[in-house]
Formats: sequence, C-alpha cells, structure tokens
Amino acid sequence: MTLAAPLAAFGVRSFRFQWPADLLTSWAFEMETIILGWYVLVETDSVLWLTVFASLQFLGTLLAPMLGVFGDRFGRRYTLCALRAYYATLAAVLMTLGLVDLLSAGVVFGVAFLAGLVRPSDLVMRNALIGDTMPPALLMNGMSIARTTMDSARIAGALAGAGLFSTLGLGPAYVVVTVFYGLGLLLTLGVAPGVGAAVGGIEVRPPASSWRDLKEGLVYVWRTPQVLATMWLAFSVNLTAYPMTHGLLPYVAREVYRIDEIGLGHLVAAFATGALVGSIAMAVGLRSGRPARLMLLTALAWYLLLLLFGQVQSKLPGIVLLLAIGLVQSFAMVTMAVTLLTAVPQQFRARVMGVRMLAVYGLPVGLLASGAVVGWLGYPGAVTVYALLGIGILLAIGIRWRTSLWQA
Repeated sequence: MTLAAPLAAFGVRSFRFQWPADLLTSWAFEMETIILGWYVLVETDSVLWLTVFASLQFLGTLLAPMLGVFGDRFGRRYTLCALRAYYATLAAVLMTLGLVDLLSAGVVFGVAFLAGLVRPSDLVMRNALIGDTMPPALLMNGMSIARTTMDSARIAGALAGAGLFSTLGLGPAYVVVTVFYGLGLLLTLGVAPGVGAAVGGIEVRPPASSWRDLKEGLVYVWRTPQVLATMWLAFSVNLTAYPMTHGLLPYVAREVYRIDEIGLGHLVAAFATGALVGSIAMAVGLRSGRPARLMLLTALAWYLLLLLFGQVQSKLPGIVLLLAIGLVQSFAMVTMAVTLLTAVPQQFRARVMGVRMLAVYGLPVGLLASGAVVGWLGYPGAVTVYALLGIGILLAIGIRWRTSLWQA
C-alpha cells in the first residue's frame, strides 16, 4: 500500500474545501439521526413509528433526479449550498423549539418530512463534484477519501449525539447540530463550481427543458447494461440490507440488547468504524482491476454477515459483527460509485447519480415493511428473511448481467 495516491487526491484544491464541508455536514446528519431516532422511540414507544421516522428522511429520493438536472444545468456548488442552507434552517427550527420546550413527536415527523425531501440529493452533488474535479487515475482514491467523511461522521456523530442528548437534552444538543450545518455551508462556498456554471470561462446557457434533461438521463441508464445492473443492486441493498443496521438499530439497542442511548451510540460507531477502515483501505491502495466483480462479492459477504448479526442477543458480539458489516459495506459502496462514475460521461453525471438516488427509495420501503415483519417474526426472523431475499436478488443480478459485471 502507498499513501502517494490519496495524498495527491487530497491535494486537488476544490477537494480540500469539499472534504471538511462534507465532514461537518455528515457529522450534523448523524447527530441529528441519533438524537431524533431515540426521541421518537421514547416518545411513541413504537417500532412502527420509529421506522416511519427513518423512512421520512429518504422521501427526497424521488426528487433527486430533478435536483441532479439542476446540478448539471446551474452548477454543483450552487445547488449544494442551497441544500445545506435548507438543512441549517430546519435544524435551527428544532433547536428553538427544543430550547423553549415546545417540541413534540408530531413536529419531529414534520421536520423529518421536509428534510427528507432534499437530503438524499446531498450525496448526488458530492459524488458529481468528485467526478468533475478528480483525474481518472485518482477517482478511486478520491471516492474512498470522500467516504471517510460519512464513516467518521457516523462514529463521532453517533457518540457525540448520544452523549449530548443524554447530558444536555434535545435543545442544547441541537445548538451543536445547527452550528455544524452552518460551518459546512460556509466551507462549501470554497468548492469549485463543477460543470453547469461555466466551461473554459464561458457561461453555459441552460438547455430549454429540465424534463428533457431528466428523460435523457433515464434513457442513458436504461440503455447502459453496467449502469442499469448497478442501479438494481443499489436498490436491493437499500431494500434488504440497510434497514437492519440503520433505521432499526434503536430498536435493537432497546428491545434486544437492553441498553440505553449511549449503547446505541456504541453500535452505530462500531458499524461506522468498520466502514471507515474499509474506506481508508481503499484510499491507500486496496485495488481491484474489476470493481464490478468486487462489488458483487462484497455485497454477498454483507448479506452473510447480516444473517449472523440477526441471531446474536447481546451487545459485544453485535458490535464485532457490526464492525465486519461496516467494512464490507464500505467496499461494496465505494466500488459501486466508481463503477457508475467511470461508466457515465461528465455531462450526464449528476443526472445519473440523481437516478442512482432513486435506488435509496428501497430503504424507506424496506424500513416500513420491516416494522410489520419484526412484529410478526421478531428481529432475528426479520433479518433472516431480508438477508435471504437480498442474496436471491444479488444472484439474479449477477447472472442476468454477468457479461457487463462479472466478465467486464
């Protein structure tokens, strides 16, 4: 392994602004998720309402393709700044209501709905900017370094969010969340505009129709086998893998492991630590000449580890398995992003990554269904059903598009 490539990637001027901006925004995301997830579970005492809250945060996947069109037309930086100003405003509303003791579960659901309309598009703009600013030889390194913002944020955000909420209460904890969103917005102003704003110093006139742009992006996805197969795999892992280790972790902590919000922070941090190790390994030299093949193999390992995770009943073995799940999840998601970015020309990049975010809609669908499945089969049974379904879909994708993925 060598550090030369990741250091060269981090030396790209725009990325030196984007990385800390993304890091602070991701920290705020994770603190917010932990604080509000535990608040909803305590206030409602219902796993169903917990899954509803988690699902609301991903409603914006339906809008992501159109926001991707805006990123292609008007510039990634402008769109990203608008998104982050919106998050900061919503956080300030929750902070104010929390400080004056007027917060309720209904208000939290309303704000989660509003935030969920746009939040998934943040990742669209991040990835498109990296694709714009990174030379092809540094793309894998750049994507891996960028993943560390989310992975490290899940560690620090989970521990900090749980600790702040436990010791200070929701209002004071949200002061920190709001400050992080504001700092992330300020740093985003230093990021390069990306395509859509200007090329060679000449202003680019937006095309006549945003809907035509969206249609072109959808057609490109449908007619490119490697991209289409990757989209289906992304939908599958969001539908069947992520619900078990994301939205349902507060339930696992409270009802299965019998631990408090601090213990929940430890579980989230364990998953994120494994993911961070995976991202760093990819950044400093772990390579595959066939990223699509590595994507399939690590997704399979992800499901097999989930089968084991669903059967443990105590915190320590759960943490060990979450570390391993985070590791293989990181490999799968980095190679998935690289597979898409290398297959898509620059003028389609934000649109296709926006369509990619539609796959995240599998997560709220999977979360909502998991509430009923957990009530019917219990958590171990639900994990088994979801993991086996995911393996079946993965094998179908691998066989159907073996020429574009396995043999390419």
